[in-house]
Amino acid sequence: MTRAQFDIAVIGGGVNGCGIARDAAGRGQSVVLFEKGDLAGATSSASTKLIHGGLRYLEHYKFRLVRESLVEREVLLQAAPHIIWPLRFVLPHHKGLRPAWLLRLGLFLYDHLGGRRILPATRRVDLTREPAGKPLKPTFRLGFEYSDCWVEDSRLVVLSAVDAAERGADIRVGARVVSARREEGCWRIVAEDAETGARSEATARILVNAAGPWVGEVISGVVGANLPAGVRLVKGSHVVVSKLFEGGGCYIFQNADNRIVFAISYERDFTLIGTTDVDYRDDPAKVAATPEEAAYLCKAASEYFATPVSPADVVWSYAGVRPLYDDGASSAQEATRDYVLALDDPPGAPPLLSVFGGKITTFRRLAEAALDRLAPHLPPSAARRKGWTGRSVLPGGDFAWDGYDDLVASVLARWPGLRPGLAARLVRAYGTRVAVLLEGRGDGDDLGRVFGADLTEAEVDYLMDHEWARTAADVLWRRSKLGLRVDADGVAALEAYMRQRRAGRADAPVHAAVT
Repeated sequence: MTRAQFDIAVIGGGVNGCGIARDAAGRGQSVVLFEKGDLAGATSSASTKLIHGGLRYLEHYKFRLVRESLVEREVLLQAAPHIIWPLRFVLPHHKGLRPAWLLRLGLFLYDHLGGRRILPATRRVDLTREPAGKPLKPTFRLGFEYSDCWVEDSRLVVLSAVDAAERGADIRVGARVVSARREEGCWRIVAEDAETGARSEATARILVNAAGPWVGEVISGVVGANLPAGVRLVKGSHVVVSKLFEGGGCYIFQNADNRIVFAISYERDFTLIGTTDVDYRDDPAKVAATPEEAAYLCKAASEYFATPVSPADVVWSYAGVRPLYDDGASSAQEATRDYVLALDDPPGAPPLLSVFGGKITTFRRLAEAALDRLAPHLPPSAARRKGWTGRSVLPGGDFAWDGYDDLVASVLARWPGLRPGLAARLVRAYGTRVAVLLEGRGDGDDLGRVFGADLTEAEVDYLMDHEWARTAADVLWRRSKLGLRVDADGVAALEAYMRQRRAGRADAPVHAAVT
């Protein structure tokens, strides 16, 4: 059994765990992160894919959370302009629901709470005259348009892990922590390899429990602590249908049950509709959208779109379990989306920090707050170091927030053998790291076998070597959404290729840092 010693050990490779590992590594701490499956393998890849302030949270008077989220929109947009970009939202006024004056007031606050500098302001929309009204029923005449951002959620997680690794963190994917115990002033952690069953051991002065839906199980089972779990599991489901409207925007629809549903342009040819809020008590690993939820989402969209949507139109669905802090709210939709950091630090014992709740939008701030909370347990030199991630870009994001088109043009000029559509997709996924992916690939016309859509050996090799991809699902559903386009034969060929390549490089490092 191998042994290693670290300052901080993190359990959970979702957005919060990877964000904390990244922040800690950047402050000079030695960090190990354990993820039992794949990075972003659960909740963090099952979001609505939005960096947003949370317009509906204003109704619950969550002004601090909304303001923090609004500020983060532009911080993250500038940190990762390849995977995050501005999105315009159209909010039709529905007579009989929230009055127009209340919508205007909420959007005024939304525009001004977060110190908006880049994103355009709210405007009134005449749905009878403007293109935004064309897909809607003619009864919707007035609307409002405002700004938030889109995010490739699972790529945000993976890129945070890449940055952490390049700053010295040890990212262990497919490593399930089976026990963590306080011994001799530190945490003794035992993890089991998901493929081989081999066990490894590590010690750490601090343990961070960022296991998402399994945060309670880690407290009671892995750690064996008699602490309140404090977690409320809430399921959110989404459906994907063929494209319902032109353009790359988003509609936000009010429902009679006071919930809201988004309909978002998705992967060029589809529309994403979500989400639900349902209390969940089963195994988070088995979460899935139910027929009832699909019917609910289709009915909500059909209330607004001129062309009805039915469950028969669904081409794909997914669901995730949000590990919200249990604040005693009467309904799932009213439960707080804010994060709570619970620190267990008995005198003379190594601390345990458990993470509850949080949003994709605030993951960076959550990580800063976690390191600040742990400051008394860090060496003085590390404790004095301030948060740094607000001024740093994620891997591949070192170009202007509005420089995507220019970067695509420069990639095509450097690799003229690339098809323009492929170049555009690769830049969206990898930003400036396209140069690493295409290194040694001629003019871009020597990318190896194509598995379907435009997925090539060159891209798969990059994902295996630099982003911990191990299976076809890792590539097709988390590091991309090409699973919507690759057929069963392509999936089988990809799985066989990756299995063979893993066997051929069994002694190679799991992650090769880019320098």
